[in-house]
Amino acid sequence: MASFEEAKSDGTRSASGQIAKPSGQIANEALEEARKIRRLQWMIGMVMSAIGQDPNLTVEQASELVANARQAALNMFPGKELAFDLLYKPRLQRAMRDRYRIQ
Repeated sequence: MASFEEAKSDGTRSASGQIAKPSGQIANEALEEARKIRRLQWMIGMVMSAIGQDPNLTVEQASELVANARQAALNMFPGKELAFDLLYKPRLQRAMRDRYRIQ
């Protein structure tokens, strides 16, 4: 029977029975996750800027921007609706309220 360390370095099974990933693959996944997070933050920033600064943007167009941003975020991070609703939805709603004086 292989030791715990041997199993991990092989990419086979760890002591808990889960398949261990090579450290290079974990690093690549972490980098990709960080890229997606930065891309999402940039996108939300652009939507916030458009809502706050575009004088010709109607409330319907702004709502569509918000809905499209939410959909793009969920495409990047499937199953993270709650995280989006907790982190970004309040900011976007506040921007809409401030710009269009809606309740």
